Amino acid sequence: MDYDYSFILVAACFVTGLIWGAYWLYLKYAHLPYPVEKEPLMVEYARSFFPVVLIVLLLRSFLVEPFRIPSGSMMPTLLIGDFILVNKFSYGVRLPVLNNKIIEMGEPKRGDIVVFRFPKDPSVDYIKRVIGLPGDRIAYFDKKLMVNGQTVKQVSIGRYQGVGQGANMTGAERLEEDLQGIEHSILVSHGVSSVEDVFVVPKGQYFVMGDNRDNSNDSRYWGFVPEANLVGKAFFIWMNWDWENSGIAFSRLGTVLK
Repeated sequence: MDYDYSFILVAACFVTGLIWGAYWLYLKYAHLPYPVEKEPLMVEYARSFFPVVLIVLLLRSFLVEPFRIPSGSMMPTLLIGDFILVNKFSYGVRLPVLNNKIIEMGEPKRGDIVVFRFPKDPSVDYIKRVIGLPGDRIAYFDKKLMVNGQTVKQVSIGRYQGVGQGANMTGAERLEEDLQGIEHSILVSHGVSSVEDVFVVPKGQYFVMGDNRDNSNDSRYWGFVPEANLVGKAFFIWMNWDWENSGIAFSRLGTVLK
């Protein structure tokens, strides 16, 4: 089940604030002293939780939000079980729940790792790498990527050794890709077919792909990501937990994403 945590936080903030505020107004207009020696239990809970919920809401909505990587579509950059932080103001400040942008901050750059609401089901968050910007012409044939007529350089660095829940990717070819100045690793599974086509990115939308090129449900299959669906830019791995890989992978903690 998918939960709208922003809605839950907003609702919790509203309810606790309403209870605390209503009780304060009651005391004021009843000319009773505040604070009182013994508050009703509900009011005591509301007063205690309101500031905590408010701080979490503000941090999560406007600064950073944690996410857990549930699939291998961004291997080898992100592994199953990585816990990441996402910068929520990189692409503009948005109101929680409504997702309306209230402050312009910046736009995605080619190579950014972005979290976005899946266009086919906005209740689900996806994470991919930005390949195409508005107006770009993206071509993908024979596992080679072209951006505006230029072939993206790829250098093989050998076979990939997967671990834990990603062990099934052992044997895939690992390549270092230079996405017009943004260098990162990708995986290619020879013998596995994928969509091959030319894509022209519409205004206000983005073309995204997973680094695990043959095991990623991305723009090749369902289209483009509207600017309004952007959640933020992934920038940091703060934890990794994979029960099939001896629990915590300490070597991944503190990794800066690129």
